[in-house]
Amino acid sequence: MQPFVFKEILSVTMILFAIIDILGAIPVVIQLRQRAGHIESEKASVVVLILMIVFLFVGDKLLDIIGLDIPSFAIAGSLVIFIIAMEMILGINLFKNSEELTSTVSIVPLAFPLIAGAGTMTTLLSLKSEYQTQNILVGIIINTLFVYLVLKNVQWLEKLFGKTGIEILRKAFGVILLAIAIKLFRSNTHL
Repeated sequence: MQPFVFKEILSVTMILFAIIDILGAIPVVIQLRQRAGHIESEKASVVVLILMIVFLFVGDKLLDIIGLDIPSFAIAGSLVIFIIAMEMILGINLFKNSEELTSTVSIVPLAFPLIAGAGTMTTLLSLKSEYQTQNILVGIIINTLFVYLVLKNVQWLEKLFGKTGIEILRKAFGVILLAIAIKLFRSNTHL
């Protein structure tokens, strides 16, 4: 067993980068920041890191203990993503704006299920069977750093895109997010 394999680290990093898709989530992050007032990028990144590392080591056992299978977990995550997508597309608020939203938005729905959601968790379980754990951990850390950089610079990105650009991105990514939610739902319900 080799200590660190660059090729494995690169593969894991790229796979997780594609699944997490923080760049694609920028319009959602901007919308959440506008509704909550701010995003605590440090808190969200630490929660993402902890969730992914914990799930890497005990995810399958944890789901077994509470009597859940991975498809049920994925379906629940897809429903939350579906609601967020509908908000983006229709320009409505289904989640109530409240003190709780302001204080928890960095964790739910941002860190989980948007960034470290069912897709990321299931991917970690499958990566575990193909790659060495230490290489997966390095991939997780690299992706978490990238997530942090994007979250930390969301106000700059908002200025870069402008109000009209954000609105266009919000609608477009709302449809993409909706498609992801439906795909996740269908693949786990086998419809």
